[in-house]
Amino acid sequence: MSAHCMLTGSQPGFGNRISHSHRRTSRRFDPNIQSKRYWLPSEGRYVRLRLSARAVKTVDTIGIEAAVARIRARGVRV
Repeated sequence: MSAHCMLTGSQPGFGNRISHSHRRTSRRFDPNIQSKRYWLPSEGRYVRLRLSARAVKTVDTIGIEAAVARIRARGVRV
């Protein structure tokens, strides 16, 4: 599974691991992706979303209906 957030679109960032001797090797900064199940009252069903921890807080603030509308506006199928 890819490490992409359905709501914010955050994805892995890339950088370098720097050792004590200052040798650099590639590394990946993955977003904190969680799988959450929400009840969507307008459709009368549950939806399972792969969200970053920050996006979970956003859903708590704006509500699931607005969040699903934003996700669909990005072109992601829910």
